[in-house]
Amino acid sequence: MENRLLVRQLGRQAYLPTWQSMHRFTDSREASTLDEIWLVEHDPVFTQGQAGKAEHLLTQSEIPVVQSDRGGQITYHGPGQLVAYFLIDLRRKQLGVRELVTHIEQSVVETLAQFSIESYPRPDAPGVYVAEKKICSLGLRIRKGCSFHGLALNVDMDLSPFHNINPCGYQGLEMTQTSALGGPSDLTLVGESLIHVLTKRLGYDSVSWPPHDTSSLGEASLLLSTDKPTDSSITTQSLNPQP
Repeated sequence: MENRLLVRQLGRQAYLPTWQSMHRFTDSREASTLDEIWLVEHDPVFTQGQAGKAEHLLTQSEIPVVQSDRGGQITYHGPGQLVAYFLIDLRRKQLGVRELVTHIEQSVVETLAQFSIESYPRPDAPGVYVAEKKICSLGLRIRKGCSFHGLALNVDMDLSPFHNINPCGYQGLEMTQTSALGGPSDLTLVGESLIHVLTKRLGYDSVSWPPHDTSSLGEASLLLSTDKPTDSSITTQSLNPQP
């Protein structure tokens, strides 16, 4: 089996169709399907993980809230944040979920160190932190022995929407970003650095970067469309739920 990784740079995308495409990719992949990492920048959105609680959304805003099937609690995605989705066959890589989480967290730590930013993971709260502030959130799901969802690394974004939530379910947790710490504001630079570190840790023989193209995603020829969700677990949560 070819030990090669595809990295797709999807540019700026809405959250929901990207999530739908992850589902389709994971559901349709075969034993020979190459692993992929998708790098994307999302339109503003709050996402609730499977463990999310309504009380962690503190105030209403114009930003939509989506009930996701990833692990973890509520977080925010928006322009200036690097999101990386890991579509990896864990059985083929002989990786456990905890091992994958460790590789992802340590890859972020090593990437930030390249920009002279000292960071660390916490055993009690997934993600990566800088001086007690969170810079990277992490949430995965495993289906058919394969991972999807991933991380969100704050690079150069408006952090104020985080004030509307308890980030990752932690009251008073402050967020930070690379541009505020003397690091880069270029998402492409950060993304390329992260992929370089992560692929070495995961032991891929080669990495391919197809041209920027959202019309075809992976061997399943998935479209980033605005179709209605195909999975009943994919729903959009109203900011004003009816009793």
